[in-house]
Amino acid sequence: MICSASLCNVMDMPKSDEQFPHERLAEARKAAGFETAAKFAKKVGIHETTYRAYESGQNGFSKLAPTLAKHLGVTVNWLLEGEDPEVTQRRAAERIARVAQVVSDYPPIRGAHDSDGAITIRRVDLSYAMGDGTDLQDYPEEQGMQFDPNFLRRLTRAEPSMLFVARGTGDSMMPTLINDDMVVIDTSQRRLNLQDRIWACALHGVGMIKRLRVVGEGRVEVLSDNPTVGSTEVSANELYIVGRVVWIGREV
Repeated sequence: MICSASLCNVMDMPKSDEQFPHERLAEARKAAGFETAAKFAKKVGIHETTYRAYESGQNGFSKLAPTLAKHLGVTVNWLLEGEDPEVTQRRAAERIARVAQVVSDYPPIRGAHDSDGAITIRRVDLSYAMGDGTDLQDYPEEQGMQFDPNFLRRLTRAEPSMLFVARGTGDSMMPTLINDDMVVIDTSQRRLNLQDRIWACALHGVGMIKRLRVVGEGRVEVLSDNPTVGSTEVSANELYIVGRVVWIGREV
């Protein structure tokens, strides 16, 4: 059985009868090597008293679950619901497979030239997030955007049918991208052969626009340009690259 990096800690844990989120939180914290609650609270930047209330079950932590899960190397579903990691892994794989079909599912506008010579590029609402991401569930196609063919050729050698426009949401890529910026994504570029470029990608079925960096064999660092937002390192097998961002547009 293949174990993704975010699931290995849970799958390697001894089975327990613990059924509540706060008990799983304590179990995961110990399995991750944090001997005391104080050490882990300091690691994630939470006041020790506040964090102890999470482990004791006094306070809920659903809003902080993604942050806690990331630092502990477990899934949010397991932490909050106790879902079997194999089920989580299968669902994530199914979502990634669905994302992989998004572009091909749309009838491409094969370099449609208008009367003035402009090329219309399809615009798809994938709800790509520049923050923590958003589940890719519905993919309505919107009205296309027009580009000058010479301008497009300067951006990429890909055929117009391989390009699409999407809108980013969130602030983790500021100041490079701000909320509601438009991006052109080149789906002919799906191999991570350029360091520190901006890519449209999906991680566990969550679409996002991030800067990617290969940091070792089979490992990729997912970076945010906003210095207040941390980076995360993942297995390359967990990351699906939809295409490279080759243009950023902003309404003024």
